[in-house]
Amino acid sequence: MKICRFRRADGSSGLGLVESGAVADVSAVLDELPAQRYPLPRHDLLVEALPWLAPRIRALAAASAERLPLETLTLLAPVANPGKIIGAPINYEAHVAESKADPGIAHGRSITAIGDWGLFLKAGTALAGAGEGVRLRFAERRSDHEMELAVVIGRRAVCVAPSQALDHVAGYAIGLDMTLRGKEVHSWRKSIDSYAVLGPWLVTADEVADPHAIDLWLEVNGQRVQNGSTRNFIFGVPTVVSYISQFLTLEPGDLILTGTPAGVGLGQKPTPWFLKPGDVVRLGATGLGEQLQKYVGG
Repeated sequence: MKICRFRRADGSSGLGLVESGAVADVSAVLDELPAQRYPLPRHDLLVEALPWLAPRIRALAAASAERLPLETLTLLAPVANPGKIIGAPINYEAHVAESKADPGIAHGRSITAIGDWGLFLKAGTALAGAGEGVRLRFAERRSDHEMELAVVIGRRAVCVAPSQALDHVAGYAIGLDMTLRGKEVHSWRKSIDSYAVLGPWLVTADEVADPHAIDLWLEVNGQRVQNGSTRNFIFGVPTVVSYISQFLTLEPGDLILTGTPAGVGLGQKPTPWFLKPGDVVRLGATGLGEQLQKYVGG
């Protein structure tokens, strides 16, 4: 299934099943989620319920759901309440190489590999949907696009083995890990509002035969600057999920941004280059759809 969250032109929002270029409004299934009282859970209730709610979503879409033209909707992040957004740095050898060569990325830090660096966290308030755009809060500084495969955790994972890790994955989406360059720590520079874009929808794991056979691409103002494939991961999805679960409890709805391929530093030499208000970024991934991002000032 391809599950989306959307906002209509009148400001109302809902849950949809994407089929043949249209969205079946299946918001009624949200009434079946269990009621909650304070203290609220730290995970996403919809993602947790997907195993038993999926048949209801399909049945509603096939029966009485209203069909909405995709182009009339603003797509929100398909996961509304991730407890954690976790990023995997330098998870492609080609990006390791370009990071070492580009002082604007390294900022004096020693660039090694993901196994040495570990992972980082992004603030939940950085989350944005594919239709909401990116706000460049510090337009005078360099902000880079980093397009990535996003993994959505489906059930609790603690100290799981790589061989069991994919059993804990609910699905996948396209992630855009925006990065403000500078000397500050990763989590600070990557946690600006709208700097964690997820979408356009959540593709459930049963529709992704192999998360290590996904091609990724990104264009800035029509110029292709990133071409990559998850075949070239340093740490594949099972390794990343297992590695994180040794340190942190993963809960339903937690998001893992698995690292960006090369192409982030394109254009840095000989003329400094960075994203600016007015730029348009289009990105896509095999089987996961496309995003179109418009950049505006802070």
